[in-house]
Amino acid sequence: MPYTYLEEIGTADIAFEATGRDLPELFRDAADATINVMVENIEAIQPREIRRVELSNEKLDMLLFDLLQEVIFLKDAECLLLRMREMQIAEKNETYLLKATAEGEPLDPQRHHQRADVKAVTLHDFSVQRTESGWKARVLLDI
Repeated sequence: MPYTYLEEIGTADIAFEATGRDLPELFRDAADATINVMVENIEAIQPREIRRVELSNEKLDMLLFDLLQEVIFLKDAECLLLRMREMQIAEKNETYLLKATAEGEPLDPQRHHQRADVKAVTLHDFSVQRTESGWKARVLLDI
């Protein structure tokens, strides 16, 4: 599994570290970890709807923050569970640009076994770092 949950964090929060060989893989894995906090059986999410996601930020870590907030927003606003598929991350004029295709479907309590209701991504201990084998992110979710 490309992410692990960190048990030593407080009970109103869930923390995880995600890894990836490159930035798109890291961002996909972090988005999956966020969805997996909300839904136990992430594999049950069918690709019935497609959404295009385009984000930009001057800071790489905040670009990931924005993506995870978008995943949470779409779940809250449209009851839509999305998994990131194709993703491109580029840097242009000192700004990071993300273009992604997300696939998913509306939340179905009969098929999607719900865990926790994620309210937001927090900035506490939030980080994105380059490692010897690629990239690593540390994320704390408010539940």
